[in-house]
Amino acid sequence: MDRTISSFLQHLIVEKGFSRNTSDAYRNDLGQFWEFLQDHGSGRSKEHTAENGNGHTNGNGNGHTNGNSASLWETVDINILNLYIEDLRVRKGYRDTTTARKVASIKSFFGFLLENSLITEDPTESLGSPRVGRTLPKFLPEEDVTTLLDAAYKSGTNEGQRDAVIMELLYATGLRVGELVSLNVQDADLSESYIRCLGKGSKERIVHLYPKALEELRRYLKQARVALLGHRRTEQSMFVNHRGERLTRQWVWTILKTYAQKAGISQNITPHTLRHSFATHLLQNGASLRHVQELLGHSSISTTQVYTHLTDGHVQQEYVKSHPRA
Repeated sequence: MDRTISSFLQHLIVEKGFSRNTSDAYRNDLGQFWEFLQDHGSGRSKEHTAENGNGHTNGNGNGHTNGNSASLWETVDINILNLYIEDLRVRKGYRDTTTARKVASIKSFFGFLLENSLITEDPTESLGSPRVGRTLPKFLPEEDVTTLLDAAYKSGTNEGQRDAVIMELLYATGLRVGELVSLNVQDADLSESYIRCLGKGSKERIVHLYPKALEELRRYLKQARVALLGHRRTEQSMFVNHRGERLTRQWVWTILKTYAQKAGISQNITPHTLRHSFATHLLQNGASLRHVQELLGHSSISTTQVYTHLTDGHVQQEYVKSHPRA
């Protein structure tokens, strides 16, 4: 990996407060672009090569620019960028949403290069990106959430009790899956019915538990978790597997799909589906947008506003009820 990319990724974590998962996404996107440049070169580097007449961009005989040299980024121009976007969409067949994300990563990276005087002009300034419409979040009806949770509670095993509590908490709190698997036992205050979690950008927030979620979490910590831990009594992770080790994000995804199948739910659901359901059902039952924003840990209310498109009927009812001439 190019050292300049590594510096940018470190900048995202240390100075911007980005999570490791977000940094990894940038790493994948920029690594893919780096490999493309190694295979294709750039418009300005080719012009420079033609002038030199030696057929090499770094004098090492392989046609590749030195992987540790920031000079490569100075050679990137709008032509090679458009060629890369075409490669993503046509040859690799990425959807517009994926392509737009990769373009956004490149733009952020070149903004960093310009800000740190590693390039003299930003080639992405006039770069277009696929137009992506806002996708409405997919959520479960309240009765499907109940069916899903019931399927887990009926299991009767230690893993089943754990899985039920995981899904109960995802729906009770709107936690992201990464936030959930990062929880430690000491993050829960059972006497005050809340959990302290770290969200995006390492921002701390409090999520509250309704009585059922609190009761089941308390029971899991006293029974199923102790059994799953075995001899690993010093483990601090709240949710553990059968070896007493912290659960992974992928494991939680599998849990959701397994119980959705058992519950006869045909919709493809993920942990984020329960987060969307949490937000949508709160708004449908009268919660304010600002309140939901705080509970979800959104830094901007514009991110939360997407849920209002899912609750048009509720919004219309509130309008009729509240407007003096309605």
